[in-house]
Amino acid sequence: MKNKKILRRFNIWRLKHLSEGTFILLLSVIIGISVGLMSMMLKSGVYYLREFIFSFSTKSINEILLFIFPVIGIALTIIFKKYIIRDTKKHNVSAILYAISKRNSLMKLHKTFSSVTGAALTAGFGGSIGLESPIISTGSAIGSGLGRMLHLNYKHITLLLVCGAAGGVASIFNTPVAAVVFALEVLLIDLTRFYLIPVLVSSVSGAMTTRLLLDDNIFLNFKVNELFTFADIPFYILLGILAGGVSLYFTRTFLFIETKFEGYKNFRKRLLFGGAILGLLIFLFPPLYGEGYFVIEKVINGETSFLFENSLLENFSNSETIVILVMFVLIFVKVIATGVTIGAGGIGGIFAPSMFTGAFLGLAFAKIINFIGLPYALSENNFALVGMAALLAGVLHAPLTGIFLIAELTKSYELMIPLMLTVTVAYVTVKTLEPHSIFTKHLHSKGELLTHHKDKAVLHFIDLKNVIEKEFLIIHPSDTLGELVSSIKKSKRNIFPVIDKDNHNFLGVVLLENVREIMFDTSNYNDVIVSNLMTVPPVNIYINDRMDVIAEKFNKSNAWNLPVVDENNKYIGFVSKSKLFTVYRKQLLEMSEE
Repeated sequence: MKNKKILRRFNIWRLKHLSEGTFILLLSVIIGISVGLMSMMLKSGVYYLREFIFSFSTKSINEILLFIFPVIGIALTIIFKKYIIRDTKKHNVSAILYAISKRNSLMKLHKTFSSVTGAALTAGFGGSIGLESPIISTGSAIGSGLGRMLHLNYKHITLLLVCGAAGGVASIFNTPVAAVVFALEVLLIDLTRFYLIPVLVSSVSGAMTTRLLLDDNIFLNFKVNELFTFADIPFYILLGILAGGVSLYFTRTFLFIETKFEGYKNFRKRLLFGGAILGLLIFLFPPLYGEGYFVIEKVINGETSFLFENSLLENFSNSETIVILVMFVLIFVKVIATGVTIGAGGIGGIFAPSMFTGAFLGLAFAKIINFIGLPYALSENNFALVGMAALLAGVLHAPLTGIFLIAELTKSYELMIPLMLTVTVAYVTVKTLEPHSIFTKHLHSKGELLTHHKDKAVLHFIDLKNVIEKEFLIIHPSDTLGELVSSIKKSKRNIFPVIDKDNHNFLGVVLLENVREIMFDTSNYNDVIVSNLMTVPPVNIYINDRMDVIAEKFNKSNAWNLPVVDENNKYIGFVSKSKLFTVYRKQLLEMSEE
């Protein structure tokens, strides 16, 4: 009660002293700093936990740890989800899109801490996942929770949720521009000035927070060591096509594994089955352990022998052929390791795995071309960086995010031309074969995706009950023309629903225009009955129909009015196209107003 009084007084004060825009900007700063702190704790926790695990072990013990510890991390995560937060729902970008589409942008409050806790346990013990999606989920939950606490409307809560997501990307990568691009490209329904400035402020706040507090060793450190040459353009185009194909493989493989694991209702079976597969994969290919950024940095800088540390293939580290073969294996098994980690019960995302896959695709591609012996050599470093952007863009269906993320991570725009070219080719390739991203495919199949579909978004927020009209006089099939004329005299409408007297089922309608010619002939008043005049509408609207379904029924039927019935065909009222358009326009203005 005391907290409610304080909140009420605060709301009164801010309405008097702060404009709406100023208040939203202040909230975006708070959200950015908050998610930056959470990001700092997550990255530091995973980094130092990994260092601690391997600080006191020998080579032979490391091989055993690679098999056991990822399973322990997933088990601890499952215990945390099942017995502490008591929620086994997903902690990824799909869950955020679902919240925007179906939950009025409201997220469960425990996600302000549960996503990062679960990700720290999963990745800290070696789960093959990324930390980006959990921190994006955390930031979104912070923004959503703050908006709900302050009793803001849907538009403002959505904005704060997106601010949190952008702050999460900016803080974990230290890339504020790419974070804004991600928020607009993946999450937002509409791009307006109202959204852009707070999202940018939150991104900068998040990036500054982690930059000030995080150890520089924890940040990704990629550099462009060689200049881009135009002679490489054909090879970048070819890399883009390959990246599009691998992106399709990544997406479909991950979703297939996710679906298979969802079939295991017993979490012990999921853990045992998934843990065994994951432990074996990491034991055979140690680079699959954890996020994989550390491995990428080492290999891009020429330390390919790092791929074989604690591996059964350590004696083959000097063979260029074996190096390339191992890279190709990693390209195809990384997504399996990630899917199994999450499917078995871990919490994590697919940013890092997709970038890991892209880096090794670019590296392997350049090494093969160089191995052939062309007159000049391709830059393996450049192709690895461009491959990272291409896979990220292909898997997320977010080309601009891929381009700007790598440009900011390298602190250079030297590769902007090959980035734009390769990412575009990869995106067009995968988009042609798979119209929906790894985040949106399941949501779209269930009709639960609204973001980037303005028409669906507007329709979603229209309540059918607000457009149903009920001021129609009911008639019955046995009524005579004379009784119908009496109803016409009393009614202000030209539609008359025909209802069965016994069970109250909806049967059809009588239209005024269809009886106009005979209604003045009194000789027919007792001979003609309503059942002879009744027509059946082209389609009925059911009370549980979604508004996009209703709109589609109007489009296909070309009707101006359609009846509304319940699941038992009991009459409720009518929806007119004019009323629907009026409410639609009002909702559109509310959502678009800056």
